[in-house]
Amino acid sequence: MTLLPSPQQLRYLVTLAESRHFGRAAQACAVTQSTLSAGLLALERQLDCHILDRAAGRHVVFTPLGLELVERARTALTALEAVTEAAMAAREPMAGPLRLGVIPTIGPFLLPTLMPALRSAFPRLRLYLREDTTANLVDRLTANRLDLLLLATPCDCGGADTVPVARDGFLIALPPNHRLAGEEQIPVAALATERLLLLEDGHCLRDQALAVCGLLAGDHDGFAATSLHTLVQMVASGLGITLLPKLAVAAGITDGTGLVLRPLAGAGAWRTLGLAWRPNAPRAADYRALGSHLVEICRGALDG
Repeated sequence: MTLLPSPQQLRYLVTLAESRHFGRAAQACAVTQSTLSAGLLALERQLDCHILDRAAGRHVVFTPLGLELVERARTALTALEAVTEAAMAAREPMAGPLRLGVIPTIGPFLLPTLMPALRSAFPRLRLYLREDTTANLVDRLTANRLDLLLLATPCDCGGADTVPVARDGFLIALPPNHRLAGEEQIPVAALATERLLLLEDGHCLRDQALAVCGLLAGDHDGFAATSLHTLVQMVASGLGITLLPKLAVAAGITDGTGLVLRPLAGAGAWRTLGLAWRPNAPRAADYRALGSHLVEICRGALDG
């Protein structure tokens, strides 16, 4: 009979691969460094292979086989956790811990409404939040470090299952003395000669704004901001114009700035808010139920 690695050994292996530091990996696993090192050494002896290149000295370097085993360990841990998740979902839907990832262009504007509503509707649900860019959140979802994502599409969701919950329209933000401020709607063609201020690379809203305006990333060589709040201040200073999602405007991001807000003429000037989770997730029914609940929450938030 084949002697299988223990879940703890696999967790040691994956955590060390993520942290690349024995001390931090031990702390993350709530064990001493000597316990973690001994567990990995026992795993190497059990598998009769070298997982770590110990000739690298104090640096954590995995052998080619070690890197392959890390990926297989992630898959095995995900499958083991799915067993517990399936039992918990069947026993008590919409309860227990839920690791939710949210992007920065949604989180600050929706969470103040979302969190109280979810606590009221699902009192036994424990939400743990992580805010990051889309690509980083999708990586964490794939690695089973997050359960559910609240994203804006179109974006690369890495093959995750998705459900839309709301359409979030774009508005053009202009200084009050801008030549287009008197227009009821702004034609997309009118933006061709304007300095369009966008978020920095890594934010899906940047790509979505470029797509709405019919531009390619290489066509735009302007200032880049790290947040929507910074974009608003740049526009208020007369540095250019920008596209803002209605969700942020309804939450008051432009209050007190004097900026003029106008819709874009034509179809397609919006992004879609939605949830994403791993295919065949044991709690998929819970996630869909949460999506249905989010429809009403987002409608209220978008109405301000």
